[in-house]
Amino acid sequence: MHTLLVAPIGFLLTQATAAQTPPTPPASPAPIAGIPVNYDESKVGTYTLPDPLSLASGRKVRDAKTWYAERRPEILRMFETIQYGRSPARPADLWFKTREKSGDAFDGKAVRRQVTVYFTKDTAGPHADVLIYVPANARGPVPLLLHVSFSPNATTIDDPAVPLGEMWSRDGQRVPTPAPTPGAPAFGRMNPLPFLAQGIGVATVYYGDFDPDFASGYLLGLRATYAAPGQTAPHSDEWGTIAAWSWGLSRVMDYLETDHDVDAKRVALLGVSRIGKTVLWTAARDTRFAAVIASCSGESGAAISRRAYGETVAHMTAPSRYGYQFAPSYATYGTRVNELPMDGHMLVSLVAPRPVLLQTGDADFWSDPKGEFVSAVAAEPVFSLLGVRGLESDVMPAAGQFIGHTLTYYMHAGGHGTVPSDWPVFLAFLQKQLKTPATPAQQD
Repeated sequence: MHTLLVAPIGFLLTQATAAQTPPTPPASPAPIAGIPVNYDESKVGTYTLPDPLSLASGRKVRDAKTWYAERRPEILRMFETIQYGRSPARPADLWFKTREKSGDAFDGKAVRRQVTVYFTKDTAGPHADVLIYVPANARGPVPLLLHVSFSPNATTIDDPAVPLGEMWSRDGQRVPTPAPTPGAPAFGRMNPLPFLAQGIGVATVYYGDFDPDFASGYLLGLRATYAAPGQTAPHSDEWGTIAAWSWGLSRVMDYLETDHDVDAKRVALLGVSRIGKTVLWTAARDTRFAAVIASCSGESGAAISRRAYGETVAHMTAPSRYGYQFAPSYATYGTRVNELPMDGHMLVSLVAPRPVLLQTGDADFWSDPKGEFVSAVAAEPVFSLLGVRGLESDVMPAAGQFIGHTLTYYMHAGGHGTVPSDWPVFLAFLQKQLKTPATPAQQD
């Protein structure tokens, strides 16, 4: 049984929900990793954001040529060497194996394809299983949403034809994926049918196929393949797990460029939380991706690190938490974020002029929804320079109100992650930004 989550005819992104009382953050939040947490706007402090349109020399960027030739490479290097870490080039022995080419899916509504991306000639080494659906009635290559999941494909999509595969256990072992429990809440699942009905293909890949999501995983995933002999940890400017996940997504794109049923020039990325950071960084460094939906990317993603609100760089890189997701050098900025030469708005600006949707929740205080909005406002001059429209407002919208044009922002009523009401917003965003032809029903 598959439940359709379809936007009603006439669905308008600009329509706000009924008036509601904004949620109130905790007055006295407990410290995290021994570090105080602030949810009081009056205690955010003052800060000055680096100008994305000023070169390191101080010269202003006044045209697209200077942006692409000089400023964009500068900013990209900042994030690469300071925050996420350097990653290798495409491997010479990358190859793909199609395990299923044209499986019938969803009662004939879709064609299912299952592909394994091998990063080396050794099939026993790290590899990623990619699950792809395209509309069965497609008459040519289709745009595609590439969803990056916290769980293996069989537990992300409700399709009994998908093998269970393997996943990382809580104790750091690669184990068989448990079969989904009938009737259990479908946390983390997505429904591809509404996208397929509107001519948009859907693909999903498990982030653990690229690199494990724990501190001791350096020698277990992709990064182990590229470590020097005897190396047991990344150097100060080498890749953390976010960069490894991002690199893996570029290798999935390498495959998609060979798939004749997919329009590789219209592939959008979707990720949540730490994977929201991942898809932003991927779109920033790999311009082949046409659009990005970053859900609750928060601190060290779209949110402004200089805002002392919710999670901070110090919280994120504390030894007991998520320092392994970044280049080791990033942790040195935990207590001196104002010395960073870049911030979240500059990460967003690297995606320009391609479409961006920053989605968050009004009660996700830890991820700082206001910080993401401030970031979008501060990134807008780059989008404007490159000839596209941004938010065109510096007034933070209420929950349920979508704002923006090519650079967009949407906040649901609720906390961290995605909720059912987000999916019609994602679909409408992709229909507009990937220029999917409207169906006759939509035109009525």
